[in-house]
Amino acid sequence: MAGLKGKTIIITGASRGIGRAIALRAASDGANIVIAAKSAEPHPKLKGSIFETAAEVEAAGGQALPLKIDVRFEDQVVALMTQTMDRFGAIDALVNNAGAISLTPVEKTSLKRYDLMQNINARAVFLCSQAALPHLKKAPQPHILSLCPPIDPDVKWLAGHAPYTLSKYGMTLLSLGMAAEFQNYGIAVNCLWPQTIIATAAIEFAVGDRKMLQHARTPQIMADAAHAILATKDLQLTGRCLIDETLLRDRGVTDFSAYARDPSKANALLPDLFVAPS
Repeated sequence: MAGLKGKTIIITGASRGIGRAIALRAASDGANIVIAAKSAEPHPKLKGSIFETAAEVEAAGGQALPLKIDVRFEDQVVALMTQTMDRFGAIDALVNNAGAISLTPVEKTSLKRYDLMQNINARAVFLCSQAALPHLKKAPQPHILSLCPPIDPDVKWLAGHAPYTLSKYGMTLLSLGMAAEFQNYGIAVNCLWPQTIIATAAIEFAVGDRKMLQHARTPQIMADAAHAILATKDLQLTGRCLIDETLLRDRGVTDFSAYARDPSKANALLPDLFVAPS
């Protein structure tokens, strides 16, 4: 396994949360990070913008390119690839982290919200991956990593929020297909999902509330798992849907207490959607 020094990594939705944590972890190796997100200005409720994350990336030891982008629009995605190549001359990895969530059933999901989830989740994986493909083909150890779950057909993941589940499983299916399709190009494609809920704005505002964060891990566990994947050589992991805790255990991590957002609740963590309790 090698580090990420000098690698150019595009991370969508990188201004906050898990995307930001992945960016900072890679930056600590000396990677070039493209912070691709809509958040050019700070949100009144949400800390972080592409420029704030860019400053943190530089402070961590990486090079940063903050780009305001909406992954729903082809022209903006194409411009993202062009600007990345103009600045860094290569694209070594794409992390599809941008996401939209609404845990509502079909009856209570508006068409506008449905379209938003499909376009930002599954469709953006297609759009961004296809746009990055010509450049990834030229990279020595290229990766596409999407934050989406293993597929479990149990109806419990469908009855209450089928529209969201469809969008996330769509990401997974597309990733598995790309892993097989792109193998001859030497491009590794993986899915990554957390074992427990992660302390992000999605948990606080879309899934639960602030109290729920007490039973969450910090985004750092996903950042460490993503780093392990992106630093793995020669298609060793391609085509696999990986769980952060399982992957890190396989890599020798035995103590996960440091990842707990509230150390006093380290033994009372809540499992994330789509995974069974550990």
